[in-house]
Amino acid sequence: MSYRAAILLIENDRLAVIERHRPGADYYTFPGGHVDPGETPEQAAVREAMEELGLQVELLRQVAVVWWQGRPQYHYLARCVGGEFGTGCGEELHNADPRKGSYKPVWLPLSELPGKRLLPLPVAELVLRSLTEGWPDPAPVIHE
Repeated sequence: MSYRAAILLIENDRLAVIERHRPGADYYTFPGGHVDPGETPEQAAVREAMEELGLQVELLRQVAVVWWQGRPQYHYLARCVGGEFGTGCGEELHNADPRKGSYKPVWLPLSELPGKRLLPLPVAELVLRSLTEGWPDPAPVIHE
């Protein structure tokens, strides 16, 4: 089974996201990717943050598990502990195949979040609710 792990990094009222443009689809997603064999979801989330954002992160807590197409996606609140935003070296950032689309790390102002297509939507909604209500404890398990 293929798992996915992603981070939620919020700094200065902005959320780090990956802007995606694919044939017929424009959206944002949380930095993350597949968990490699022998790797924990936490290790994958940290690795993917470096590959996609160029940032070293520390995971603070799990905020959600989203089941999508029968596979779990683990989402973690993170904080930056080093690196330089936008210097990721993941192969998807430099892929020239137009069918796979583009990946671009961007800071999305939280004030603009309600008008953006950020996937998965239930996690985007958790981010918005966390601004006024805090993060739910325990982390919810969401079935899409």
